Amino acid sequence: MTANPVVAVLHAESVPDETLLAPVAEHADIRYTDSDGLATALAGAEVLFVYDFLTDSLPRAWHAAETLRWVHVAAAGVDPIMFPALRDSDVTVTNSRGVFDQPIAEYVLAQILSFAKDLPGSLRLQSEHTWRHRESERIAGRTALVVGTGPIGRAIARLLTAVGMRVRGSGRRARDDDPDFGTVTATEVLAEALADADFVVVAAPLTEQTRDMFDASMFRAMKPSARFINVGRGDLVRTDDLVDALRSGELAGAALDVVDTEPLPPEHALWDIPNVMITPHNSGDFRGWRDALVDVFVDNFQRWRSGGELENVVDKHLGYVPST
Repeated sequence: MTANPVVAVLHAESVPDETLLAPVAEHADIRYTDSDGLATALAGAEVLFVYDFLTDSLPRAWHAAETLRWVHVAAAGVDPIMFPALRDSDVTVTNSRGVFDQPIAEYVLAQILSFAKDLPGSLRLQSEHTWRHRESERIAGRTALVVGTGPIGRAIARLLTAVGMRVRGSGRRARDDDPDFGTVTATEVLAEALADADFVVVAAPLTEQTRDMFDASMFRAMKPSARFINVGRGDLVRTDDLVDALRSGELAGAALDVVDTEPLPPEHALWDIPNVMITPHNSGDFRGWRDALVDVFVDNFQRWRSGGELENVVDKHLGYVPST
């Protein structure tokens, strides 16, 4: 390793706190750059910290990455930066797995409670100054199917189990003795697993295998009273099919933190469908999350500099960090 390696930090409007990166600056030359200057910043760099985790600029600048050895992404999902040349290279990719697990689980629970207790309906009545007694649903004993059995899915499963819900998982490999899900069904039989779920929670990574996994046939497999919650990626869902399912009554509602076009255009049909809650891809964004992402990178940089084993190494062909 060189005595003074170059670390490129790719950012958008938000720039990481330089004081938090001080432990890196003590041992490396840091080049801060936006997408336009990425190729210049990569020349001679050994490390790239992708703080702009939604960037699509890396493929265009890849020709300058001749000395690059490691890319760290300030997100759990790495799909925005994955492209064939990086996937086939010797460059190590790590992510920020662990930062968002519990906050996203809390978001999912909040949405389930919002559906069950009809909190949007209460707010509408309050805005009308209307006192109207209504009954609500219980969530204890209801069934949640969590699609995606990585750390975020596991945090969701643990929290929903703690409030008395019956939780199952759907993942690549079927098993009956999972510590968090109990039963995990294989993705190949997802349609069957959907049939008795009251809440379907999507927390899967976006890969070529999972893209568009929720289409019209999957929505038809759900019972009409089911609610659909997506905290994974918008491209996991065929949005037109979701709109049709909601409008036709095949689904009772949806909570969407991610959509296939972000920001969601103001004229999009999803905005006006009853029983749909849309949030701007912020389910995991607790106060201080940006600093927490920098801390993960700093810790990994110290491992890298000392020749230690990096944490959260992504299998570039799977598109995520494999479970141990």
